[in-house]
Formats: sequence, C-alpha cells, structure tokens
Amino acid sequence: MAGNLERALGVLELLAKNGGRMPLATIADTLDIPRSGTHRLLSMLIDEGFVRQDEEHGEYMLAMKLVSLALIYLSTSGVFDISQPVLDRLAEASGELARLGVVEGDHLTFVGKAQGAKSGLRYDPDMGSNPPLHCTASGQAWLATLPDERAIELVSRQGGLGPKAQNAPRAPRTIQQFLKDLNGARQRGYGVAIETYERGMTSIAAPVRNPVTDEVVGIVSLAGPSSRLPEERLLELAPHLLEAASDMGAATLSSRYFKQRAAAAASVEPPQAQAQAPASKTRARAAAK
Repeated sequence: MAGNLERALGVLELLAKNGGRMPLATIADTLDIPRSGTHRLLSMLIDEGFVRQDEEHGEYMLAMKLVSLALIYLSTSGVFDISQPVLDRLAEASGELARLGVVEGDHLTFVGKAQGAKSGLRYDPDMGSNPPLHCTASGQAWLATLPDERAIELVSRQGGLGPKAQNAPRAPRTIQQFLKDLNGARQRGYGVAIETYERGMTSIAAPVRNPVTDEVVGIVSLAGPSSRLPEERLLELAPHLLEAASDMGAATLSSRYFKQRAAAAASVEPPQAQAQAPASKTRARAAAK
C-alpha cells in the first residue's frame, strides 16, 4: 500500500511539474515504473478524480480536484486573508512582482502574489512552485537565517549547486561563493539575486518571522527584469521589502495555519538555532522603520 501511495503521489507531482499533461510511456519511464503498473495507478487516480485522460490523444493530465483542494485549504487557513493586503501594498510601492513563500519542511513554496508592473516587461512565474534554494533571493533569505551546515544540507537535498540555474550567468558554482552570498544576506538582512537564477531577472527577499517565537515561517520577495532593478533601485526598495516582511510576520498571528505551526513546533521541540548576526538584525529593523 505504501509503495502504491508513493508512486501515485509521484505521478501527481510529475504531471504538475510538466504542464499537467504527459503520455503513459513518458510517465512510466520517468518514474521507472512498469507501464502496466503505471496504467493501474493512472486508472486509480482517474477513478478518484485527480487525473483525467485526453480522449483524442490519450495523454494524461491533472484534473481540477487537486487544485480545488489546495485552494480550499489556503482559503480556510487564513493565509490569503493576512498576506494579500501586505503583498498589494508592496507591489504598489515597488511596481514589481511581490510574493509570499512559506517555509515547510526543507523547501519553500510560493502561495501568494501581487503584480505591481502596470506596463512593459512583467515577471510572473507559476504559483505553487518550489524555488531552488542556492541561487534565488528567496532561498538565500531563508538559508541565511540558518547555520551554514544546515544551509548546505538543504541545498544538497535539492541536488546541490548548479541544477536549475543553467541559464544564469552569476549563479554560485562553489560552496565558497554560496556561503559568501549567505553572509552578504546576513549583513544586509535580505537576500539579493542578480541573474543568479534566470538571465535578465533580479530579485530581493527578506525572511518573515513569527514575532512571538522568532521562527522563520516564510519569505517576502520582489522580482522583476534586471533592466528595471539595478543595484541602486534595490537599495531604494529594501526598506519597503523589510517593512512588508515585518508586517507579514505580525499578520501571521491572525492566521490559523501559522498558529497551528507555532503550536506544533512548541509542543515538539524549541525552534532550531538560527544564525543571524545581531548587527544585521538591528540593521534590518532600522531599515524597515
């Protein structure tokens, strides 16, 4: 049973990451499952309403049931209610894409956004994505709050340095460069990614902390074309970003999802030790005022 469940979840994840539409043979070969077994899994997922098959071409695709469940969960968790006003203000102030990423386990997931660009180039990636940690401002902002050893461990779980940043001329290629970037984020109080994930794109991100426990529960980021975000512009936007991160942290106290997380963490063990230098923390709060 456990094996079938893991394989079924693997099928759903694969379809989601590949545009939600794939032939049976590709699914089987990618997941290294016999085609007969893959067919049984897909039939089961169709019966449960999570997958459907294109009658004309025979390809399999995600049904809306999975999306519906995710949206219902987010709407009842209070995440949308507390995050959207903060993201809207940040997008309006910056004229760029503002996003909220939630820390869950060993990865980040983007769950909210607001587009501030009214014209010209617009950066608008898919929602629900898990950004690579080693080469994005979001990953950098989170990992900078952790000890170096833990940060390296999390990056290793994603495949190490290099993957997912092949078209990024400034992506860190060595552990030394990666740790240097983290140290810079600690000193500033926020992460910066200038063409380290995608050519022509720049982003900055700051950690969101529970104001009671000081646990990092997410990140707030701004992203847009590098042509609109030179380093001087990033310095102008940093106070707005840090203020939004602070506001988002305070707002988490009103979210059922974040309340449950804080309660669960408190009942299991103290929050993991975090490695943010006192000087950078003071600087971040001062910049946000």
